[in-house]
Amino acid sequence: MKMNIMPSFSDRKHRRSPRGEALLPQKQAYRVLETPEVSFNGASTSRAIFNLLTTVVGAGIMALPATVNQLDLIPSLFVIIFVYMLTGSSIDKILRFSRASKSATYSGVAADAFGGTDRNTFRIKLRGKTSCPSITSEFELIAGDVLSGTWEDGFHHKGVMEEWFGEHWSTTRSALLMFTTLFVFAPLISFKRIDSLRYTSALSVGFAIVFVAITAGVTIVKLMKGKIEMHRLMPKLENQASFWKLFTTVPVLVTAYICHHNVLPIANELRDPTQMKLIVRKSLMFCSSLYIATSFFGVVLFGKHILDDVLANFDGDLGIPYSSLLDDLIRVSYGLHLMLVFPIVFSSLRLNVEVLIAFSEKRFFSMTVALMGFIFMGANFIPSIWDAFQFTDATVAACVGSIFPAAITLRLATGFFMQGHQWNCNKERLISWMMIFLAVSTSTVAVTSDIYGILTVDKGVIT
Repeated sequence: MKMNIMPSFSDRKHRRSPRGEALLPQKQAYRVLETPEVSFNGASTSRAIFNLLTTVVGAGIMALPATVNQLDLIPSLFVIIFVYMLTGSSIDKILRFSRASKSATYSGVAADAFGGTDRNTFRIKLRGKTSCPSITSEFELIAGDVLSGTWEDGFHHKGVMEEWFGEHWSTTRSALLMFTTLFVFAPLISFKRIDSLRYTSALSVGFAIVFVAITAGVTIVKLMKGKIEMHRLMPKLENQASFWKLFTTVPVLVTAYICHHNVLPIANELRDPTQMKLIVRKSLMFCSSLYIATSFFGVVLFGKHILDDVLANFDGDLGIPYSSLLDDLIRVSYGLHLMLVFPIVFSSLRLNVEVLIAFSEKRFFSMTVALMGFIFMGANFIPSIWDAFQFTDATVAACVGSIFPAAITLRLATGFFMQGHQWNCNKERLISWMMIFLAVSTSTVAVTSDIYGILTVDKGVIT
């Protein structure tokens, strides 16, 4: 039986050249399955920028102020810029090798690099995809916390709906997530193309800007009135535990830039695929500016009282006029932002699942319902977003953002050099080994610190 296979963005770029052969070993059994949903290549650069911006910003803003509170201002600035450069380098590697392997997904590039049939390679591919379900569940979980409230340090921070309508069964997380799933997520995830979400992506970016703008405005007003002081510029290390705790911030920052799984699906729909590198660069620069502004104003506004979830700080008096209204605007804008991020991340998840099965139009509905049901159950049974963040940030994000791109480069660098590409093989190998070392070391320290923190809290020890 013959299947129609949509050409990837690299196929369209090289279709006229006999040299456009894949430079990597071809895995035909795998290639048949890697079929994008709809043949479409009319997306503009501006649409792609909004879609990628939405993917990158996501839920990253929420944890950044608390992260900066640990690192303090100057080290945080350098780390944000460093992670920005690291993310750009890793995405560039994925784009470069996707042209060679003619793969439409991130997992497809990994499959071509490590082989497509043996069991160990299948585990690598599957591990690469597990980032999507976990991240997608996190978006729904955070949206539920914004609406229904969350617990932190034994104190309940009320959600927007709880404050407006009181504590009823209809304002519980399960009820609100069910309503959101049926009336917000379901219509949006029914689109088969990422480009169809361009308007919701633009709105999502707009809501994120509103969140940052209001936070900045409140901070500036309180600074002018002398109600708050500038935060420390450098961290104060009181003991060895406080030093190692600094490393737990790096995975959080890496997670804030995770968009690798959506880069190739967005590129496949571009009218001019050669613009993808420019799109990535502009998107990352904008997100870095947004992250720096959020981190600075958030940590200056709340100082040492800032919570792990900065939204929980916006449930009380801000010390300025119209405080209650501003609290609601901030939380509602961020909640709407997350709801509009969810569909575009879900589209990437669905596309990666199609790699594992022979896609057909008949399976689109059933697969969408099954995935959404799985995510809905996860969002209801995970007690807190930080139970997911503590370990997925230090494992999944490190693999997707650094280890896999670097491993692919090490696997294929020699082949690229031998086939005449203008490519500094030794330099790329050195950068790749540095990426792996940094990812493994910081993740190991972060996971160890998280486990140690959980054990000491259980024993009643304060560190």
